[in-house]
This record gives sequence, C-alpha cells and structure tokens, in this order.
Amino acid sequence: MTISVQDLESSADYIVSVQADDGSIPWFADGIVDPWNHVEAAMGLTVAGRFDAARRAYQWLAESQLEDGSWLASYRDGHVCDGTRAETNFVAYAATGIWHYFQVTGDRRFLGEYWTVADAAMHFVLDLQSPYGDIYWALDTRTGINKDALVTGCSSIYKSLECMANLAFEVERNPQPWVAARAILGTALRDRPERFDRTWPSKARYSMDWFYPVLTGVVEGEAARARIDARWHEFVEPGHGCRCVSDQPWVTVAETCELTLALLAANRRTVAQDVFDWLRPYRSRDGGWWTGFALRDGIVWPEEQPTWTAGAVLLAADALSNHTSASRLFTAVDLLPHQHAERARARRRFE
Repeated sequence: MTISVQDLESSADYIVSVQADDGSIPWFADGIVDPWNHVEAAMGLTVAGRFDAARRAYQWLAESQLEDGSWLASYRDGHVCDGTRAETNFVAYAATGIWHYFQVTGDRRFLGEYWTVADAAMHFVLDLQSPYGDIYWALDTRTGINKDALVTGCSSIYKSLECMANLAFEVERNPQPWVAARAILGTALRDRPERFDRTWPSKARYSMDWFYPVLTGVVEGEAARARIDARWHEFVEPGHGCRCVSDQPWVTVAETCELTLALLAANRRTVAQDVFDWLRPYRSRDGGWWTGFALRDGIVWPEEQPTWTAGAVLLAADALSNHTSASRLFTAVDLLPHQHAERARARRRFE
C-alpha cells in the first residue's frame, strides 16, 4: 500500500507535537536531542511546509552553538546531557539543514542570519580534517581529538561541504575553501580506505557504510549502481526494508528511507519507490514511525517513534514526488560554484 499524503501530513504533525518550547526536537517525548537528528527532523518540517516550527529548530541551533562553532553530543530539557565530545558529522549537518531550508523557501533573510551559524560550524569541522583528506570523528572534551574517521560520517560531511559551498556562493563569500576540502575528502573516501576504522572494528557491517557514499554523491553513475548491487542481498529484506546491520535480523525505517534516496541517486527510481512503499505498515496511528521491525519475531522494535525517523520519511517522500525545490538535495550533486565556472567558460568560448 502506497504511503499517502495524509500519512506524511500527520508525520509533520507528530514532529511538531514532540518539539520543545525552545525549538529543540528530541528523539521522542522526554528523549535526548542531538544535533544531527535534530536537523533531520527540522528538514522534515520544512518539506511539510511547517516553516515556523523549522525556523524555531534552527534558532535552537544558533542559541546552543558553542564559541568554537560546535555542538556537544546530546542535550535534554535545555541542558547538556552528553558533553564528552563534539562529533564532526553532527556539527557539519547544520549547513545541510540551513541550505535545505533556503532551497525550499528562498528566504534570504534567513540565509543571512544563519550563514554565520553554518560558517562557524564548518570551520570547526575543517580544523579536524587530516592531511590525507579524511575528517576526524570527534573532538573529545576530555582527551582531545579522536584521530580516526568513519565512512558514513565523512560521507555525510561530504554532502554538507557541498551545501556549505553553495551557501557561501549565495552570500557572495569565497566558496573555494569548502570546494577544496570536499575534493580531498572525496578522494580519501574513494581511494584511501586505510584512513577509516583504523582504531576500532570495521563498520562495514552497517548498511550506512554501504549506501551513504552513494546517497551523498561521493560515488556516482555506474560506480554507484555497482556499489548498490554488490551488497544488496546482504542488507535488503524484500517486502520489509533495509537492515541496519548485515548480521542482525532487524530492518529500520530511517535506513530504508536513506536507501530510497541512494537508489534515486543511482537512477533506480522504480526500485526506490518499491522500497519506500514497504514502509507503510510501520506508521503509527499518531503519525510517527516505529524505529524498525524485528524479522525473526515479527514485531516492531523497539517501541519508539523517533522524530528523525519521521523526518527521513518526509525527505524520501519529497525526493520521490519532487514536492519541494529541495527534492534533489540527496539524489544529485548540485555544486553552484562549479556550475558558475562552467557557464563562464562556455560564455568565453563563444565570445
């Protein structure tokens, strides 16, 4: 059964119902807030046209940003819940959300106000980029920089750097530092696998390590399709969704939505629609979406409805329907500085 417009409207209602008075969006009522999932839920609100609620979410980001441009791992009830670290992919995702909001609304006042938030955040992130291009996972507030890197986290940052370059272009600032950082990060992700998972067990068993390089534009075209095909049967349970971890009988709604986006990026639209439609049974009556489904037991598990899962559903639905002008954000690379340079070169050829 196809997911309906009414289902998606109620998903936005659900996110709004959980949003706190200060604008933060916890995972669920009385849950924690972390910067990445907060932005994911805020983008869902933007897709659904809940612009006031989305702006309040970004205002919370601005008000809770630290002097170094970062946010800590998690918050609860207006206070730091986990202050042990600032994770680079969490911090970078603010630029993705701010660019997404501007793409949808064209609100230049918002762009001018929140450019400084994105700029400070991404400077923090690039301060943790290694000479090889990978970006260190986190700044530990007790021990300093954790000098290892994650494929999924760095892939997410790769998309955030695209968004950051576009933000800079729109506010007439120099986008080249972000373009250059993105380029060497992409080279590390494609050609330097030894730079990742150096000090902890490999994360290759997680589905996000499989499809995030496609979702974020690190790998494109035939290479993207080959990457998807290579491990499809390890992660995909037909009729149910995408496993979070290859060796665990558990599919999750958020990963299935992100796989939907990766399939669209790989030009597999029909399959993407089919995969997305598998999710309909996981919607709850109040508009939220269950985290996942335990295949062996045949039950939803855990019995939680994260706001970021609802946000992921809304982003995937937008990508499939082209509902907003940001619908291609996660399915295509759209680097404005490169486009501008190419147009300039074309004009010179005809002058």
